Amino acid sequence: MKLVKWNPFRELEDMSDRLNRLTGRSMWPSGDEALVTADWSPLVDIQETEKEYLIKAELPEIRKEDVKVFIKDGVLTIEGERKAEKEEKGKKFHRVERSYGKFMRGFSMPEDADETSVKADFAGGVLNVHLGKTEAAKPRSIEVKVA
Repeated sequence: MKLVKWNPFRELEDMSDRLNRLTGRSMWPSGDEALVTADWSPLVDIQETEKEYLIKAELPEIRKEDVKVFIKDGVLTIEGERKAEKEEKGKKFHRVERSYGKFMRGFSMPEDADETSVKADFAGGVLNVHLGKTEAAKPRSIEVKVA
């Protein structure tokens, strides 16, 4: 009989994976691919100004062609892939800590967002998604008359 050290985080991860498979939202590949493909999620900042929302996603070493931004059913989705370096002859890795593989981030659209005004630009490893606000949502001042 072998004793195994209990890891509560491993159990949470396993439960999350089972729940994702049950709901059809699993991002993990099946079979042997699961051993070589990493699932990761880029870090984002979301800012709001009077005119727009700005989502900044860190996507270092990812080509513009490997990133997609789209809106479906009120959810803005950023997806793509960071491809792992191939081992070359005469070159070996001593440590690999960065994550590779496909990613997907989804964000619920705010009620005052204008889905037709989405713009995205990509520079220096940062994806900027600009999401304008509707005219009705912008604050306006109302003149108060004294009688």
